[in-house]
Amino acid sequence: ADHHAIWLNPKKPGHIINGNDGGVNISYDDGETWIKNNSPSVGQFYAINVDNQKPYHVYGGLQDNGVWVGPHNAREDRSWHQSGKYTWESIMGGDGMQVQIDNRNTDIVYTGFQFGNYFRLDRSKNQQKYIQPKHALGERPYRFNWQTPILLSPHNQDILYLGGNKLHRSMDQGDTWATISKDLTTGGKKGNVAFGTLTTISESPFQFGLLYTGSDDGLLYVSKNTGGDWQLISSSFPKDLWVSRVVASSHKKERVYATLNGYRWDDFNPYIYVSDNYGATWTALHNNLPDSPVNVIVEDPVNEDLLFIGTDNGAYVSFNRGKEWHAFHESLPYVAVHDIKIQPDANDLVLGTHGRSIYVTNIEPLQKFTPQIQQKDIHIFKTPGLKYSSRWGQTWSKWLDAYRPEMQFKTYISRAGTYEVRIITENDFVLNSFDLEADKGFNYISYHVEVDPDKRKIYLRKNKEADIPKAANGSYFLPKGKYRVEIEGNGIKESSAFEIK
Repeated sequence: ADHHAIWLNPKKPGHIINGNDGGVNISYDDGETWIKNNSPSVGQFYAINVDNQKPYHVYGGLQDNGVWVGPHNAREDRSWHQSGKYTWESIMGGDGMQVQIDNRNTDIVYTGFQFGNYFRLDRSKNQQKYIQPKHALGERPYRFNWQTPILLSPHNQDILYLGGNKLHRSMDQGDTWATISKDLTTGGKKGNVAFGTLTTISESPFQFGLLYTGSDDGLLYVSKNTGGDWQLISSSFPKDLWVSRVVASSHKKERVYATLNGYRWDDFNPYIYVSDNYGATWTALHNNLPDSPVNVIVEDPVNEDLLFIGTDNGAYVSFNRGKEWHAFHESLPYVAVHDIKIQPDANDLVLGTHGRSIYVTNIEPLQKFTPQIQQKDIHIFKTPGLKYSSRWGQTWSKWLDAYRPEMQFKTYISRAGTYEVRIITENDFVLNSFDLEADKGFNYISYHVEVDPDKRKIYLRKNKEADIPKAANGSYFLPKGKYRVEIEGNGIKESSAFEIK
């Protein structure tokens, strides 16, 4: 909806290129019809979320493009033009905002558009109900942030929190509201966009009513009694910055994390803090980060030492609860990361970027990256078995590539360099080997389950009963059996078992 750049071809009438909030569009008939030319994918996500379906779905609110939802494993291609069914669906218009999904019934979704205009959707019935809290007669109207925060209570999915300049709570899915706080900001300023508003809400999973709020003018508050009393806990922070996130820990009741963002005041320093006493005192966690405003912090639900942050220049990970940070960028552009969610069943990390859409990665190896593993030269994480199929190497059309199975060996290697990867049978025969140029850190090694033709000949001569037939594409694939992958180089070696079932 917002257009930022336009080019008119001086040599070809009717030829226009337009740059807008949705990417790039081209017309050859003076704008009568347009071609969308987004490569790579473009999407300005303010906020994202995930549900517990199988496969789980990803939700996201976009600048000027509403709220969308789709399965996380949807293939990103144009084949839907033939089927007529696009896997992603728009469920709200305007500037898409935060999304909360009822974990008992994923058809019940809370979302909306800018300035706190939120709705309860029942997607099974195609119904929506407007649920924004309203001030009482004679009271000053509430102020709502452009991206108004909402939160379903982890203790009861009928209970919804919504932050204006005060915190509101509904006990009946947004039908009725009670205001459970005073003004938790410095009081607001006049302007065409509301200021002096809440930006983030968190409730401790250990205790109903242990609540935290953060505001766009730098205030953090805590209530330990469902909003009965509120204490200011941000007096030691830099003043007047935007509280981009407050997160009550899922590992320790007294622990809470907070991030501040100062780019609106030309302050590009990262600000990350943790408290182990409900915010009474804080410790800074932004020691070795480069200058880049922080938008979000997420605590891993499995490993309390594992933290992720999203900044205006990419994502970072810490394995020691924020004492040290590492760039978390392989295949991820250095773009503003505005939101991060973890899908606990799949152990997937989902990042919403403001410009380059949504990225997903599996973080199970990071969750298992214990201090003991960190001391090893090489560690190969357990590899799930693969089920053998006669379709390997086949294709239903000569115009399409043959299907090649793939395994992924997830490893941690302490020293960068060249390593040899070997695929070895139970009786110690090498069926394939290839070189790996390893980084220091996590290396995910793709292997297409193929057998080296020359090694196959030698193996079959020595194992008369074995059979490794040629597939339709000319490749040879591992037969059913037990194997191990071995990685060796730089004077170090490690192996791990896997199975073709």
